[in-house]
Amino acid sequence: MKNEIELLAPGGDIDSIKAAIVAGANAVYCGLDRFNARNRAENITFDDLAGILRLAHQHDCEVFLTLNIIIVETEIPALSILLNKLVNTKLDGIIVQDFGVFHLLQKYYPSFKVHASTQLTTHNAGQIKFLNELAATRVNLSRELSLEEIHSLSTVAHENDMLTEVFVHGSNCIAFSGICYLSSVHAGKSGNRGQCSQPCRDQYLTTAEGRDFPLNIKDNSAFSDLRGLYEAGVDSLKIEGRIKKHHYVYTVVESWRQQLKRFYEQDQVGRGEGSLRKVFNRDFSNAFLQGEINRNMFIDNPRDNSAIYQAKKSGMSVEVALPTAKRKLYDQKTEIINSVDVQIAALSTEKAPLILSASGEVGSPLTLSIKSSDLSFEVKSESTLISAATKENRTSARAGSKKGIPQSLDSELLAERFKAINDTEYFIDEIDLSELDDDLIVPFKELVVLKRQILYVLNGSKEIQAPVELPRLKKSPSDEASPELSLLISSAEDLHLCKESAAKVFYQLPNSFKKGSAEYVELFRNNEGLIPWFPSVLIGSDYQIAVELLEQLRPEQIVTNNTGIAYEAYQRGIDWIAGPQLNLVNSYSLICLKESFNCSGAFISNEINRGQIRKMVKPDDFKIYYSIYHPIILMTSRACLFYQVTGCKKNIVDGACIQRCEKSSQITNMNDASLLIKKSKGDYHTVYNESSYLNTDIVRDVPSLVTDYLVDLRDIKTDTQIEMEKPQLTQLFQRYIVGDAEAANELKEVISPVTNTQYRKGI
Repeated sequence: MKNEIELLAPGGDIDSIKAAIVAGANAVYCGLDRFNARNRAENITFDDLAGILRLAHQHDCEVFLTLNIIIVETEIPALSILLNKLVNTKLDGIIVQDFGVFHLLQKYYPSFKVHASTQLTTHNAGQIKFLNELAATRVNLSRELSLEEIHSLSTVAHENDMLTEVFVHGSNCIAFSGICYLSSVHAGKSGNRGQCSQPCRDQYLTTAEGRDFPLNIKDNSAFSDLRGLYEAGVDSLKIEGRIKKHHYVYTVVESWRQQLKRFYEQDQVGRGEGSLRKVFNRDFSNAFLQGEINRNMFIDNPRDNSAIYQAKKSGMSVEVALPTAKRKLYDQKTEIINSVDVQIAALSTEKAPLILSASGEVGSPLTLSIKSSDLSFEVKSESTLISAATKENRTSARAGSKKGIPQSLDSELLAERFKAINDTEYFIDEIDLSELDDDLIVPFKELVVLKRQILYVLNGSKEIQAPVELPRLKKSPSDEASPELSLLISSAEDLHLCKESAAKVFYQLPNSFKKGSAEYVELFRNNEGLIPWFPSVLIGSDYQIAVELLEQLRPEQIVTNNTGIAYEAYQRGIDWIAGPQLNLVNSYSLICLKESFNCSGAFISNEINRGQIRKMVKPDDFKIYYSIYHPIILMTSRACLFYQVTGCKKNIVDGACIQRCEKSSQITNMNDASLLIKKSKGDYHTVYNESSYLNTDIVRDVPSLVTDYLVDLRDIKTDTQIEMEKPQLTQLFQRYIVGDAEAANELKEVISPVTNTQYRKGI
C-alpha cells in the first residue's frame, strides 16, 4: 500500500483545532482574523498562532493558514507586514487564491509551502501546470469532479511534484467556487472575500415543481468512496466546516480516522455514515464524485436533517417520530460535547516558558543559555566581554553600533534585545544573570548575531528572514491614446459586427466541445479578426478539445477566463488577455500574469469600486480592460438547476444534456428579486441577475488606467431592454468612451433597467 492519505480538518477556533488534534487529524487549516475566506468563523489571532503550532506539532499535526481571498490594493502593506511575521514561524503551508499573493510569496517569501485554494476552481491539467509555475506545492481540486477526473488530475499533479486534496465531507456549493457572485451582487458580501451570505440556501417563492429552496443541495459525503479516492491518487482528504463547532469537527474527523484505520488494517471501507448522522448535515450526496449528477443531490430544506433522518428510520411517520428523534440526538450530542470537552481540556495552546541565563566575565565571551521543558542549548559571542568602567572601553564596544554608547548588560537590556523570542512558540519567563559579572558590555552587533542564532534553533533550524519592504509601484505616464472598444458575441448572426464596427470582436466559446472543434476552426478562419473568448470552466475532454482548437487556430490573440488555457497560450507564444472571472483586483496580480505568463492585458474584476480601482497600477506595456456593459453572471453550476424549478424528464445530467438542452426560467426570492436561470447548448447551467450591468461612471472616474472597454452583446435575455440595434448601440458606446458626455445620457435612455451596485459598493 502506498503512503497513507492525509486527513485535513477545519479549525474555525482554538477548541475546534484541539478537537481535530485529539480526533486524529494529520493537519488542520485555520484562518486569522484577516485575509481568509471564512470571516463568519471565530478564527484565531496571530498571538494564538505560535501556541497552536506548538500544540499541533507535538501531536504530529501540521497547520495550514488560509490567506485565500482576493486582496485589494490598499491591503497590500498590511499583508506584507503579516507575511514578514508569518515567514518566521513554523507554519506548514499557506492557502492562497489571489495571483498577486502567489507572486509576492514566490518572489519574496520562497520558503513558504503554497497551497492553491478551492476558490481557484481547479479542474483541468493546464490549471495545475499554471499553478506549478507559481510554485504551488498542492492544489485543492474542484468539488464538481468525478473520481475518474480526479485520478487524471492527480497524475498530472504528481508529475509536476504537486499534491492534490479533495473535499470529502461537509457543506457543498451549488456553484463553481470562486466564480459565484450571487452574494456579492445581492447582499454586497463577496464570496471571494470570505463574506458569502449563502443566498443559495435562502427560501424562494414556491417553484412550479413545488420547491421552496431550489438552489439548496445536500452535504458532501465521500465516506463510502475512500477506496476510489485512494486509487485516484488523492493525497489529502479535506473536511469542510470552519464555522462548525468543536464537537462537530471531532465527530467527523474521528469517523474518518476510523474509516481510514479499517481501510489500512483490514482493506475494508465501511458503508454506513454512523456518527456522521449525529451532527449537523443536510443529508448526504456523493453524486459529483460518482459522476452521477442527478435530482437526488437537492434537498428542499437547508436546516439540520439529522433528526429527520432518525425519524424516518424509526418506521413511524416523521411527524410522530420526530420529537423522540430530536431528544435522542440532543442527548447524544450532549454526550459527545462532554467527552470532547474533557479531552481538549488537557491540551494547551500556551507558549512554552523559557529561562535565558547569561554568564561571563571580562575577557570571556558572553554565553547565553536557553532552557525550556523541551530544549536546552547555548550560544556564545565571538567578541569578549569588557568592562564598562572606562571611556575607552565604551568607545571600543560601540563599534558597529548605530545607537550610541552601549548599556551595561542587565535584565532590561536583554529583555528588549531578545523580545523577538516572544513571537515564537516560546516566551522569556525568566532572565538569570547570577553567573554574569556586573557592569559588562558587548558590541550591539554581537547581540544581533546571538538573537539570530537563538531564533534559528527555536524555529526548528530555519533561518530567520529579514523583513521585506515591498518596492513602491510607480504609475506609468498617462497614455494619451483614446480608449478602445471591444465587443463580446456568441452568435453567428452577430458576425457582421466584425465588419461594421471598428471595435475588436470577441467570440464566446462554450463549456463543452463534445462535437469537436471543427466548426469553431471554420468559424474563426472565415472571420478574420474574430478573437476567441474561452470560458471559465473546461473539464476533461472539453479542455483537451479547447487546447486542440488553440493549436489548430494559432490565433494572434485570445481572451480566457480559464488559467489552463492561459498556460497553453503562454506555452505557444500566443498573446492572451485575462478575462473578468479571474478576479483581478490588485497591481501584483497583474504583474504576476505579465511576468510569469507573458499576459498582455487583463480585465479588472467588476466586484471592486472606483476607489479600489484607482489605487491599482498598470504594468508597462499592458492593457487594462473593463466590462462596461454585460448581463451579470451570478453563478455557474454543473448540476441541473431545472430539477427544482420547472422539472426535467432526465434523472442524470450527461453529455447529451450539456450539448442539446436549451432552457430558461427564473426564481424569485422573498425580497421579490428574481434570478434568471439559463441553459444554452454546450454550456453549463448559469444564473444571471435580473438587471444587466451598465457603468458609464468609470470612464470619467478612472480615465488614466483603463485602456479598453467591453460591451457584452450576447443574446442573453434579462429584464434589461435595449431600444436600439447593435451596430448603432456600438457607435453610441464608442462616442462615449472617447469623450462625448451626452452619449452617457443616451445610453441610459436606451438601456434599462440596469445596475452598477458592485461598482458603488466594492468589496
